[in-house]
Amino acid sequence: MPAEDDREMRIAIVTDAWSPQVNGVVRTLQSVSAELRGQGHIVEVISPDLYYSLPCPTYPEIRLAMARARSVGARIAAFHPDAIHLATEGPLCLAARRWCLRNDIPFTTAYHTHFPDYVEKRTGVPARWVWRYIRWFHGPAQSVLVSTESVRRALRTHGVAQLRHWGRGVDLANFTPDAPPPGAFADLPRPIMLSVGRVAIEKNLEAFLAADVPGTKVVVGDGPARAELAARYPDALFLGPLFGRDLAGAYAGADVFVFPSRTDTFGLVMIEALACGTPVAGYPVTGPIDVLDTRVGAIGERIEDAIAQALTRDRAACAAYGEGFSWAASASQFLAGLAPFPPQRFSAAA
Repeated sequence: MPAEDDREMRIAIVTDAWSPQVNGVVRTLQSVSAELRGQGHIVEVISPDLYYSLPCPTYPEIRLAMARARSVGARIAAFHPDAIHLATEGPLCLAARRWCLRNDIPFTTAYHTHFPDYVEKRTGVPARWVWRYIRWFHGPAQSVLVSTESVRRALRTHGVAQLRHWGRGVDLANFTPDAPPPGAFADLPRPIMLSVGRVAIEKNLEAFLAADVPGTKVVVGDGPARAELAARYPDALFLGPLFGRDLAGAYAGADVFVFPSRTDTFGLVMIEALACGTPVAGYPVTGPIDVLDTRVGAIGERIEDAIAQALTRDRAACAAYGEGFSWAASASQFLAGLAPFPPQRFSAAA
């Protein structure tokens, strides 16, 4: 039975991705949690910082929590939630999943990232092997929340069927076309082409940096590939991570936003750029094909062509389009996808 927006709920969200990580999953969970609390709901986030953790191989800034199912379950039970959501497929959510199944307590999950593709790019392990794990992990969930129709089709193809839509939003008070651009933009040759996100191999940034186009390429963000890419592409400007109004200014000050990733499931940064009035260029893959239309962006197999076309889009139209994405709508979709249960279900939990 779907959750109803007009009654207060106690919602436990278990996640392996949380601050100080900076990525779309963390920002989505933080934004939706804040919106839910603003609506009067009580949200408890169970994250790796509550447990002993180890750095993830090849991703040291991501901490993998070492927690037993009983320990995670005790924390959930003490909160007395009306619904439980497991946001990621990592060890903390695995422990919570085990406890829920052991005690016959329903839960929902979400598919935030193309984990099989990420693993293949980083380790060489075939994606089809990882899909077996994805099917197994999400199989018992009452529903699996997905952000786009392309992700829905991909999951169905791989045997995950119980899918519900959960869109994304933008902080429209922060991401606006009038955000002041960084001082570093003042003397840069135009057009300024911006990319924002983790500087890592799976983001396909090299396709952007190697593109033969006039102007200046700017990268905002940090990650394991930053030093190598900065050394290989000295003409590009690497600004490191930016937040809040500073990030909004980078979006608003750019002439085009370039989203070279081929493995993202949505691409939160695209709608942030649009809300700041900046058109988007990307590849015809999951994310861009779901988020963009021809009024506000361009997609193509040659990123150079997509950039050239995007530069002709009307910035006012981009800003208006970006305003259509709200965290209030995202939070309502999240609530509708939950699987509430009676509090007495915890009486026999162990």
